[in-house]
Amino acid sequence: MLRPQLLMIEDDQRLAEMVVAYLQQNGFEVRHVQTAQEGMQELQHPSSGHAYALLLLDLMLPDAFGLDVCRQIRALPGNIASLPIVMLTAKGDSMDKVLGLEIGADDYIAKPFEPRELLARLRSLLRRQQLAQTVPGKADDEHTLLRFGRLHINLHARTLSVDDRDCHITSYQFDLLSILAKSAGRVLSREQLMDAVKGETPDAFDRSIDVHIGRLRAAIEDDPKQPKRIITIRGAGYVFAKLQDI
Repeated sequence: MLRPQLLMIEDDQRLAEMVVAYLQQNGFEVRHVQTAQEGMQELQHPSSGHAYALLLLDLMLPDAFGLDVCRQIRALPGNIASLPIVMLTAKGDSMDKVLGLEIGADDYIAKPFEPRELLARLRSLLRRQQLAQTVPGKADDEHTLLRFGRLHINLHARTLSVDDRDCHITSYQFDLLSILAKSAGRVLSREQLMDAVKGETPDAFDRSIDVHIGRLRAAIEDDPKQPKRIITIRGAGYVFAKLQDI
């Protein structure tokens, strides 16, 4: 069985060596590069011949800012644009985290970090990608295609379209949308959503779920400021509309 291929873009050689050794001991195949230029080249033309399953991206690189690299990746064609990205940074400020999530990162971990926590986050991202769940509701193609009027969600291919136009979102955001869509008509709290997506006890002060909801609305709503598909229920959470004519 092929081990998950992970790319790490990090200029701290000592940290990289520690992380690479630890992750390889725990089931990953890791390729490390030190610059954004090398990283972008490796992503588009993997030296192993296999596409990467995850990216660890440092915020401060010698030739680029990590957030700019993240933005460039999200603009690439094909499956690379939806590659799960975990930002690594010495900055632990909450605004840096929000900005990283806004740009398109799936997760964010501040240095110094516990290797076991990093491993748990990476495994969680992989599980969310690999889980193929049958779902209730209006679906076809063996319960993998959810249709809500002009909005189509293919759970198996992990694709999203509105009016047959492909919408590009992150892996985390796709999982979040899937959870909402599977529970269409039911109000889900922020805590329920974070627990379902991350599989861990949510931080009561973590508002990152709101950032991801905003990105989803930008992708699927005709007017993100007046959403009709993902509705905020003040004091309770969010609900995905069951309406089929929007």
